[in-house]
Amino acid sequence: MENFIVSALKYRPQSFKDVVGQSAITTTLEKAIKDNHLAQALLFTGPRGVGKTTCARILAKMINSQGEVDTNEDYAFNIFELDAASNNSVDDIRNLTDQVRIPPQIGAYKVYIIDEVHMLSTNAFNAFLKTLEEPPKHCIFILATTEKHKIIPTILSRCQIFDFKRITVADAKNYLKLIAKEQGVEADEDALHIIAQKSDGAMRDALSIFDRVVSFSGAKLTRQAVAENLNVLDYDVFFKATNLILNNNIPALLILFNKVLSKGFEGQHFISGLASHFRDLFVSKTPETLELLETGPTVNENYKLQSEKTTASFLREALSLANTCDLNYRSSRNQRLLVEICLMKLASINFDGEKKKPLNFIIPAAYFAKSKAATPAPAAQEPELSKQTYSPDNKFETPKESIENTTKAPPPPKTTVKTPLMPIGNRQSSGLSLKSIQRKKDHQIRQMDVAINQEDLPKDTFSQAQLITFWDSYVESLEEKGRYNLAAILKIDIPKLKDESLIALEFPNSTNKIEVERQQTELLQFLRKSLNNFDIKFDITVNESMEKEFVYTAEEKFAKLKAKNPAIETLKKTFNLDL
Repeated sequence: MENFIVSALKYRPQSFKDVVGQSAITTTLEKAIKDNHLAQALLFTGPRGVGKTTCARILAKMINSQGEVDTNEDYAFNIFELDAASNNSVDDIRNLTDQVRIPPQIGAYKVYIIDEVHMLSTNAFNAFLKTLEEPPKHCIFILATTEKHKIIPTILSRCQIFDFKRITVADAKNYLKLIAKEQGVEADEDALHIIAQKSDGAMRDALSIFDRVVSFSGAKLTRQAVAENLNVLDYDVFFKATNLILNNNIPALLILFNKVLSKGFEGQHFISGLASHFRDLFVSKTPETLELLETGPTVNENYKLQSEKTTASFLREALSLANTCDLNYRSSRNQRLLVEICLMKLASINFDGEKKKPLNFIIPAAYFAKSKAATPAPAAQEPELSKQTYSPDNKFETPKESIENTTKAPPPPKTTVKTPLMPIGNRQSSGLSLKSIQRKKDHQIRQMDVAINQEDLPKDTFSQAQLITFWDSYVESLEEKGRYNLAAILKIDIPKLKDESLIALEFPNSTNKIEVERQQTELLQFLRKSLNNFDIKFDITVNESMEKEFVYTAEEKFAKLKAKNPAIETLKKTFNLDL
């Protein structure tokens, strides 16, 4: 049985032509060697598995072979590799600098490759500075790291830096296709695409995943087998979920989510994948952005077909809901419920059956015009407001004599003038708003003022005693209705009759005054009807000195009681009572 060699080692590039996805860097290094324009300190930086160490080894071989790698020549004596992760002390660097002084036995250069150079300690970096700045002519240093920001600036300034990029999905898929063909494996385009996506830009990871799925599936790789082995959700799940969302099928959508959870996937995995699916649908809607869709040809066609069923506004709102759910997933106590609520919201974006009323419920304006035309004209002209009287139920009645003198035809015995809606600019106010209620009260007062200016309304004289009697009666009625606040305010001062119809009221602060003014409509109606004088008005003022008359200290209360009953002083002294 032959020993198995993993693809990451078996297919490691032996020349710059075999390096995948780093053509800019490999071309630069080849020309630098050819033109003898290579720096003595190089820094290769970038993500894992993108070819940093591989390019360093190829470069070390090409330096001593005059630009071409000779497979028959062994330059191992001229290439020194140091793993800085385990050799990061000052002593390790000092040993390296001692070896640098010795010239090579074969070839023109000695190449030192220091991998994971960011793991060196600060003292080790400082010990390496002088050698790196002025190395011997026969030495070249190649430093490799995944975390450039951890290297001190004095080292960075002495190196020529090459930034390696992530391997694109397309480059990784094409390279995997060549390897699958060489190994005799029949692989679907979508299956290789999933492997390339799962590798996250690292070619070494892509080759490791390829070996794993080949061991699972054998000589034929399908999209379903790769998705199952890599524990990733297939595209079909998201296509099906989106169709259910577009059809507003919430029950089936929740059942689908439950099946995903039963397979061992996390809710966040599902909702984040759904958000990415919405993004891909959005990208598929316009030909200019199709290049941003990194999927296989079959899946691309499915995205295009489903994107035609959606609108841009739907996808924007769906993206926002799914992304918000993804952000709040880790902090949620009930994570499953969070995702289910998000799914229900997604399925309700296009469902407006409960939000909009049918047009049959809207009464057209033509109906009112038709009704108005069908209403017969009144037989007689309505009497003027000056001939009307105010009734106790807050309605205007037309005097009988005025009606008889107006027309011969017998008009209705009673005409009611209804209060119209108060206009607000060019529109009418709603009867449910606070402003409309206040306007209605103001209108009632103005209506009463119009009525009391008429000569035919009664203006009987009344006395102070009659005023107090009906005032107390009104206060008692307020208390029976539970309106204790207004009743207490009206008890503060005794109303005083200034002249025949002007009632003076004094209150200790403006708050009480405002409250009485706000509620004066009902009070005026009561007094005018009770006293049969429709010319009654209020003169409400504020007298802050009244505060003292009803806010007493303990001593003032005792003095008041003592004035009424002097025996209280004896009681206090006998039992040594305190105030």
